[in-house]
Amino acid sequence: MQLSRLRTAVAGVACSAMLVAGAAPIVFTPSEATAQEMPPSFAPVAKKLLPSVVNISTTHTVEEQAGPLSQLPEGHPLRRFFKQFGDQPGEHRERQMRALGSGFVIDKAGYIVTNHHVIDKADDVSVILQDDTRLEAEIVGDDPKTDLALLKVDTDHELTAVNWGDSSKAEIGDWVLAIGNPFGLGGSVTAGIVSARGRAINAGPYSSFIQTDTAINQGNSGGPLFNTEGEVIGVNTAILSPSGGNVGVGFALPAKVAEPIITELKENGEVVRGWLGVSVQPVTDQLARGLELPQNEGALIGDVRPDSPADAAGLQSGDVVVGFNGDKVRDPRDLAWMTAQSDPDETVELSLYRDGDQRTVEVELGRLSDATQQAALGGDTDKLARKTAQSMGVQLAAPTARAREQFDLPRDVDGAVIARVAPNGPAASRGIRPGDVIRQVGRRPVEGPRDVYAAVEQALSQGQDGLVVLLSRGNQTQFVSIPLIQPEQQG
Repeated sequence: MQLSRLRTAVAGVACSAMLVAGAAPIVFTPSEATAQEMPPSFAPVAKKLLPSVVNISTTHTVEEQAGPLSQLPEGHPLRRFFKQFGDQPGEHRERQMRALGSGFVIDKAGYIVTNHHVIDKADDVSVILQDDTRLEAEIVGDDPKTDLALLKVDTDHELTAVNWGDSSKAEIGDWVLAIGNPFGLGGSVTAGIVSARGRAINAGPYSSFIQTDTAINQGNSGGPLFNTEGEVIGVNTAILSPSGGNVGVGFALPAKVAEPIITELKENGEVVRGWLGVSVQPVTDQLARGLELPQNEGALIGDVRPDSPADAAGLQSGDVVVGFNGDKVRDPRDLAWMTAQSDPDETVELSLYRDGDQRTVEVELGRLSDATQQAALGGDTDKLARKTAQSMGVQLAAPTARAREQFDLPRDVDGAVIARVAPNGPAASRGIRPGDVIRQVGRRPVEGPRDVYAAVEQALSQGQDGLVVLLSRGNQTQFVSIPLIQPEQQG
């Protein structure tokens, strides 16, 4: 009775407030447009799209050292025991690793899109069609920076191709479908909505992701995210999960990013990007006031690499880039993406603020290669290590024999070993401790500390406030989001 009276009283207060304010309650009525957006069944569109989605199987040969006691010295009495049971201490074996993923046909001639990490280091790649036909696939090209790859199969089968959609029109709350090969269960269809747009998850320097609650699991990588019209608006790439399974937080690379990359891979087998040669950071409110800027937008140049296109054009540390060929630059990610989308040797016009005055500068872009990117990150490993220690609160070590012994790590461990964790630092706030091993940054494998240093440097230059890493501890692995602190914010 009391609960009923309370509900009545709350409702009465709410209604009275609306009446006093003179506002009428908003009434949602079903409309023809709403009915079209919420179909009674996804069966018709799923039936049409299923033949266009393929399962991808890869094999990768890894060399491993046999036996847990493979470092036994000659003459040790246990060596005969392990030899008797087929374990030769110090002997190297080759093991076949298998991986599963998804892909989709974009051209009836046999071109198939998937993720780079699905086929990375693969010796053989097979594509399985909906009717279980298995075809050997050729890797036409791949682009680790956007985690995309393009495959080609030769077949007499009539393939069903899908079309790219306009991902910029996808709104939060729109229905979407994912089709793929989760856990090897090919031809699985899941439905959900667009949860958010423009998510930065540190899985690539040139992209922001569509977030969806559509069920995406291991094996869905490389599969398509469809709108209700059957157009591809994203490539399913990553999930955020403490357990490794679906918790309703998945990420798809938008079609507006993927389509031009795939087109370039199809035409050239590689992606060629423009290069400016600067490190940048976001413009905070405090920086905007100090630099006498009208707004806290743009990309603040922190460093200009010698002999770079930016250096030749006279760009300076402290310049704030706010426009690129007439398009607005809101933050460092905008500048990175616009530069990457431009061709080498193309002359672009930058709008920038210098000493409180706005001006334009023309820059002839260079060509971005892995070599120039690594050089742009700086060759001083000690300097990069210090910056990582400041921004993440960790000191890293290579998985050497000494590190493995100190932290009781497996012999075959690879990655970057966390040697020290600063108390009350960003890593400590996430429960990270010495002996944990960083295996991946985003979806990029980590072979040693240098890979983490490069990722931190890149993230800081683009104004990102965190890194998602795959962490291993004992027999458990999980993704962890570690905040980043800009070094200039240190006390």
